[in-house]
Amino acid sequence: MKLIFLSIMVCGSVLIAKAQDEEKLIRSYLMGFEKKDWNTVASQFSDDFTFTSPAGDDHISLAAYKEKCFPTSKFFKKVEFAKIMVRANCAFAIYNITTTDNKIVHNTEYYTFANGKITSIECFFGAGIGYPGHNKEN
Repeated sequence: MKLIFLSIMVCGSVLIAKAQDEEKLIRSYLMGFEKKDWNTVASQFSDDFTFTSPAGDDHISLAAYKEKCFPTSKFFKKVEFAKIMVRANCAFAIYNITTTDNKIVHNTEYYTFANGKITSIECFFGAGIGYPGHNKEN
């Protein structure tokens, strides 16, 4: 009985540590946007990373993501996380972006992971202005 309990404890500890690592990847990725630091953002991604969003992005490559999406970081003032839920090799994050003109963008993203890196992100825009830099005023 002690061996089974110990195995459950060790396995549970490994799963918790893995979830914490994946949550850290998500936080680091979005903090890279806040700091306008492409190297921080890119270091969280696998080589075969893809990004999908309602803005016409359908599993775009890392290079396309850098060209199309990273320039919006100039509109990021602050990122605040409402919730990050990790399970197995995937996660959901709900967060708010405060833009440089003090508007709020509310997003939810679905992440997949492999080998300690983010392999894909599917972004779902919520209430707010859409995504930073998407309105005619910017």
